[in-house]
Amino acid sequence: MRDESTRIPLERCADLVILTDTPKGRGIFATKLIPAKTVLDTCPVLILGIEENKNHIEHTSLYHYTYNWPITDKGGKKQKAQAVIFGLGSMFNHSSHEQNVVWDRDLLRQTITYRALRDIQAGEELCISYGDHLTFKDADAPPQPRPEDEIEQLNRIQLD
Repeated sequence: MRDESTRIPLERCADLVILTDTPKGRGIFATKLIPAKTVLDTCPVLILGIEENKNHIEHTSLYHYTYNWPITDKGGKKQKAQAVIFGLGSMFNHSSHEQNVVWDRDLLRQTITYRALRDIQAGEELCISYGDHLTFKDADAPPQPRPEDEIEQLNRIQLD
């Protein structure tokens, strides 16, 4: 019999589908109502070596699908590595304002568990936040005003 501490149960919500023709490219969508706190997926990760990442992965499209992963080197120094997330984890798109999925790292077991942050309606895309340092144009960002609109707005200001 195996030690239960080495057993990692993998869970995945059955009510998900990947659509390939969205404004953000591929995305994960709900096919039925998913209640808040539902486990959406438990994903194993592959932690990349720091030199391997710097010398190879950063120069490929795979780099855009990796997550920051905290590690401690043999000398006890904390460092930031990258991890490849298997399962659906690398398929969740970013949303600046409408995240409906949260995730939790398990550093010991080297997994990430994704859960519904709130009720997710059928047909709704499941999105996480990638943080503030995006390597792409944010599809959810409000449109930037045109310079001529800003000038017109300034011209309407009346000073007393």
